[in-house]
Amino acid sequence: MASSTLRPEDQDRLDEQDVARRLLDSSAKLSYDPVTEVDWDTPLDKDFHGASPEWSTLYGTAYWNELTDAQRKELTRQEAASVASTGIWFEMILQQMVLRDIYTTDATDPRFQWALTEIADECRHSIMFARGAAKLGAPAYRPRRAVVELGRAFKTLAFGEAAYAAILVAEEVLDVMQRDWMRDERVAPFVRTINNIHVVEESRHMKFARDETRKRLRNAGPLRRQLNAFVIAVASYFIVTSMVNRQVYENAGLDTRRAVAEAGANEHHKSLMRSSCSGLMEFLASARLLTRPALALYRRANLI
Repeated sequence: MASSTLRPEDQDRLDEQDVARRLLDSSAKLSYDPVTEVDWDTPLDKDFHGASPEWSTLYGTAYWNELTDAQRKELTRQEAASVASTGIWFEMILQQMVLRDIYTTDATDPRFQWALTEIADECRHSIMFARGAAKLGAPAYRPRRAVVELGRAFKTLAFGEAAYAAILVAEEVLDVMQRDWMRDERVAPFVRTINNIHVVEESRHMKFARDETRKRLRNAGPLRRQLNAFVIAVASYFIVTSMVNRQVYENAGLDTRRAVAEAGANEHHKSLMRSSCSGLMEFLASARLLTRPALALYRRANLI
């Protein structure tokens, strides 16, 4: 009964603090240390894939059918390393945006403490992805220079729902593909462990990002909603299109020009991306963030 006398904004604050406490409890009970959980010492077994073959950008193409089993496995290892490298790039952006968001907030508030816990998780994930990519025998793949600079601007300027919804997009896309990889016995065991750790811990981050996006949009007017819907779509486009660096084909010993052309026309991979993002698109639609300009970019990135 006492809570009914609270102003709506005070009740919202209490509800948000309760969510943060539950996330902190979950983190305390179900978190992993990749240093000890992942088998870093056993040499790479090249009889395994780096990702489920069906997730390869070339799967289902004429070029894929010409590849030997060893070439297919090397390609999926390079592609998995590229996805991990893109994950590191965006997790570094994420960490800076969250730190900037909580910079002047109350350190005794559970929401502040959860935000720092998420940042700590992302630091561990980035180190885990980096070690995983190195074990897969891959270089440090990076997005194109123009995309890196756009990311630099985004992490400096993005705020509110634009920041948290973009975080959600990156996490949701990785989550769906990694759920497949972690269950696939064709994938290298240490990669499956990495994916399992990331899926378990990111489930908390995705809940936080969804809640924050809804909260920031609560009093948003039409113009702000339209603008941020477009900003989120632009960020999503560059995140998704940067996941597999074209250099993976050369490093897998393939004809880069042909591989890029066939991957770009691969309807199987486009369909897989669309189906994996159905839940994400439903959320964005419910938040009224699927405006016409945003939809055009999502379609171009094969997310819808």
